[in-house]
Amino acid sequence: MQRKLIKVNATDNVAVALVNLAAGEVVNFEGEDIKILSDTKSKHKIALQTFNPGDSIFMYGVLVGSASTTIKKGDVLTTENVKHESEKVNGKTDSFSWTPLNVDKWKDRTFLGYHREDGQVGTENVWLFFPLVFCENRNIEILKDVFEKELLKHKPNPHQMLLRSLVTGSGQETVVDEGSADVFDNIDVKFITHPGGCGGIRQDAESLARLLAGYVNNPNVAGATVLSLGCQNLQISIFQQALDAINPNLKKPVLIFEQQKMGTVDQMLSAIIKESFEAIKRANDIQRKPAPLSKLRIGLECGGSDGFSGISANPTLGAVSDILAALNGTAILSEFPELCGVEQELVNRCIEDEAGEKFLKLMKAYETSAVNAGSGFDMNPSPGNIKDGLITDAMKSAGAAKKGGTSPIQDVLDYGEYITKPGLNLLCTPGNDVESTTAMVGSGANVVLFTTGLGTPTGNPIAPIIKVSSNTELAEKMPDIIDIETGAVIRGEKTIDEMADEMLEFIIEVASGNIQTKAKLLNQNDFIPWRRGVSL
Repeated sequence: MQRKLIKVNATDNVAVALVNLAAGEVVNFEGEDIKILSDTKSKHKIALQTFNPGDSIFMYGVLVGSASTTIKKGDVLTTENVKHESEKVNGKTDSFSWTPLNVDKWKDRTFLGYHREDGQVGTENVWLFFPLVFCENRNIEILKDVFEKELLKHKPNPHQMLLRSLVTGSGQETVVDEGSADVFDNIDVKFITHPGGCGGIRQDAESLARLLAGYVNNPNVAGATVLSLGCQNLQISIFQQALDAINPNLKKPVLIFEQQKMGTVDQMLSAIIKESFEAIKRANDIQRKPAPLSKLRIGLECGGSDGFSGISANPTLGAVSDILAALNGTAILSEFPELCGVEQELVNRCIEDEAGEKFLKLMKAYETSAVNAGSGFDMNPSPGNIKDGLITDAMKSAGAAKKGGTSPIQDVLDYGEYITKPGLNLLCTPGNDVESTTAMVGSGANVVLFTTGLGTPTGNPIAPIIKVSSNTELAEKMPDIIDIETGAVIRGEKTIDEMADEMLEFIIEVASGNIQTKAKLLNQNDFIPWRRGVSL
């Protein structure tokens, strides 16, 4: 018999509808009959008690809101009867201990990765082109067109063939396989453009420099071609200083070209193409070799979340994170606006008091800047979130934080800082999917797990993005973007631990190059830096 309601934590006073419920229906839950008072869609929350105005609402064992009107037992929670509320946190309130999981079945497992001279191991082998300033975006696009046409022999775009058939009136939509393989079989060539590097405050230029330096230092990158105009805020020297700060002994080839010193565009592009081609050819010789799972650095992301995300997909990521922590691997939990309401638990889990203080300081500064801009963390849930049951920021955050599992927090990083400690790390980023994913990869993630309940097509130019759906319906509706789904958890067919084992096996296959993610197959290469300042 299918379950109809689930309570996530024993202390919760609301339950989640696992199926659509009709007004008047009686559901037996925890030995008690509950009459459903309103038509309730699956993923939404049902009151397990009568709430008077001002009464606290708990889910995932934490405060996620308060009643703004009377809510009768059995009624559905909505934005009309619930408002955002979260616990106030001033510092550590409890000691923390953690017993690492038994990971005997994983300790001798390996993946096939690209070993770098600094000890990092990549899951991809990428030559990266990017500009220091938006003025060079056009030249990057020219280079992208040139290199992709000659090095990456993609099949014709089916949508282009469709339009061609409409223009010619031929009715022929067939995509012809040109039958030619890529020139190089062991390296990808990727291109980044962005709107930064000048025109904003100096701090944004320096932040962008750290982000780009993190991309160069990421183990998935074999080397880079960097374009500079010459007069911009983000000077070559600032970028080189950022590289030195992350890795003073960087051995990777980094080719830098400054247009204002090189004459015509044609002269510069000719030099770039010749030098980059020779470097790419050498990077193609790097081969995959076995590496322990401790070399995995997993970014934890959610986007297009629904009311099931915090019950199936996110806890599965949390279990994977705990396995990696026990193996001395690394996981990164970001999206600070989506940690609002769970700060106390996270602070208590910080190994060092200094890290906990840094976390609260970053959270307070971030929320203050949002309020000063006329917004606030309480306005974080998107229309899609709300439609699918995430009606307050604290409710959304409590589910999002499940991606971080239960292990100790080893370090807290500000945006642009690079990982130095294995285990779970917190990274200050926006909740925006692409800005957050961009930042985690810039901090050293070599794989990203991305949960979604509604469906998002996000990818990254240098790191594989594994899409995890919270429900089976999404996986069936959008199979072209979903890699693995956790709907069996909702149906009670698999436990979180069983799902986590299945997911880690999938990660190993992706990290070894045996499976290409759907985002990579779609050539989805999203890159958005976070601009904290104003434009000048």
